[in-house]
Amino acid sequence: MSRDRLDDGGRPGDGRDDGGWAGDGRDGEAATGTTRRVVLGAGAVAAATALAACSGSGGPGEGATPSPVSGIPTADIPVDGGKVIAGTGVVITQPARGTFKAFDAVCPHQGCEVNEIADNVIRCPCHGSTFDATTGARIAGPAPRGLTTLSVTVTGSSISVP
Repeated sequence: MSRDRLDDGGRPGDGRDDGGWAGDGRDGEAATGTTRRVVLGAGAVAAATALAACSGSGGPGEGATPSPVSGIPTADIPVDGGKVIAGTGVVITQPARGTFKAFDAVCPHQGCEVNEIADNVIRCPCHGSTFDATTGARIAGPAPRGLTTLSVTVTGSSISVP
């Protein structure tokens, strides 16, 4: 069977220039049975899915409102580090012994959740933005601004973020 393209000036669907392969006997399909329309549609779906996965629950840089957090043991937050509180959208840091800070854990670039806090730097895994663990200010990366500061209450050995 020849793999040359048909080019006889016909119109789609008339059996002449149907976008198929010469001699395949099919109207509008390549030898694999996949139409151009199917391939283009699949590409559009894949692009939309990738964009949605990176954008968070709001638009770019807009995350969900952080949930209140209470009862986090101070011992769970390392000095010069911190912890993202799972399922809350809150990151708590301890930039100096006995000093606790809290921030919205959603990166203002495209809504990814930060995931690493070490050496007083908060890192976003998606595009490499970094933030100061004391102030939440943007250090580097594509984020247009720093992390939103949240209030923190320490009672005894327990941390709350209202």
